[in-house]
Order: sequence, then C-alpha cells, then structure tokens
Amino acid sequence: MPKALGALLRPQAQSVLDKLFKDHVLPFELTATKVECIGPNEYIVRFYDSRLRSVDVSWKKDQSFADVFQAAMVDRIKRLSGPLTGRARGNVSST
Repeated sequence: MPKALGALLRPQAQSVLDKLFKDHVLPFELTATKVECIGPNEYIVRFYDSRLRSVDVSWKKDQSFADVFQAAMVDRIKRLSGPLTGRARGNVSST
C-alpha cells in the first residue's frame, strides 16, 4: 500500500475511534498512529497502546473503510479482557 493511502485511511480510523469512545463503546481513548497493508485487502491499524496494540481489517476498496474498521473494532472490543479503563502502561510514542 502506498504511504499516501495509509495517510488517507488514518484520519478515517481516528474518526471511528473518537466516535466509539464518545458513544461509550470503547472504554478508553485510542490514537490511530499508523495504517499499514499486510496483504491483499488486509490492513492493520496500529495504536501503540498496551491495552490494544492494533486491529486487523479486511477491506476491499469498493467498501467503506470507516464502516469496515468500525465493525472490526466493535468485534475486537467484545473480545477484550482484563481492566480496560485507566491509563495504559508501556505506551510507545511514534515519531
């Protein structure tokens, strides 16, 4: 995936994360730091957060990335375990 596409998808991913947090679906704030292609129609959204480091997304270009990412996030949130609120430990800052 060209870096330009990742740069276009990252703000869409962040918008979804912000909405999920605002709607109390996501119990903590996350920052989408990077979107990478990991295979044909397979992408990973990286957060660099100890509570949830990344989410894999299967996305075809004829689909809405935001819709597909939101569905992937909701599914992943349902599978989280352990304490989900509070500060993350071991955050890695991306520069």
